[in-house]
Parts: sequence; C-alpha cells; structure tokens
Amino acid sequence: MVLSTELPVAQLKAELFKALGHPLRVQVLEQLVGGERSVGSLADALGSELSSLSQQLGVLRRAGVVTTRREGNTIFYALRDRGMIDLLEVAKRMLVANLQDSHALLRTMEKDAR
Repeated sequence: MVLSTELPVAQLKAELFKALGHPLRVQVLEQLVGGERSVGSLADALGSELSSLSQQLGVLRRAGVVTTRREGNTIFYALRDRGMIDLLEVAKRMLVANLQDSHALLRTMEKDAR
C-alpha cells in the first residue's frame, strides 16, 4: 500500500523525468555539464534553431533543472544542481548495459542461425 504522503513525492519525481523527456533537453543538459553557457553558444553547439532551443530551455527552467542569469542582452544557463551530472551518467551506463545485452543476444541469434 502506498502512503498518501508518498504520492506528492512520486508526482514531483515524475514531473522531473517528464522535463528530461526530450532529446534536445538532454543535449542541453549534457552541454551544461561543462559549466554555464549562453543561449547562442548552446544553439551553435547543438545546431538548433533559437526558437526551438528557447522553448526547451523554458521547460527545463520551469522544472527547476536549470538556472539563468542575464548579462546585458545575453542569457546564460547553468545546471541548478550538479547532481544532474550523476543522473546523466547513470542514464548513460544503463543505456550502454542495455546495448551490450542486445548485442550479446544478437550474436547468440546469429550463431544459432548458422
């Protein structure tokens, strides 16, 4: 049985993961692992249209995943919590493990087909 006090926490976690659920947002976060970046430098690095990038940055900002600061006309983004680096690393390790398992299964299937 789930305690009623656990539901809000689960909902907040689900909302965080939902905010991470777009490839461009993940790419942005990976760029921010190296430190604060301007919107322009993110657009250049990712080859993204400014309008699309701004929309995705807004999702990350509203979810509390990134922070912003303004310097003149330039807006800079940074990770709010460096724990995001750990989360991205865990996701990468899980993906690699899944791909390795799939590759091993494929090799087994190829051997069986011979």
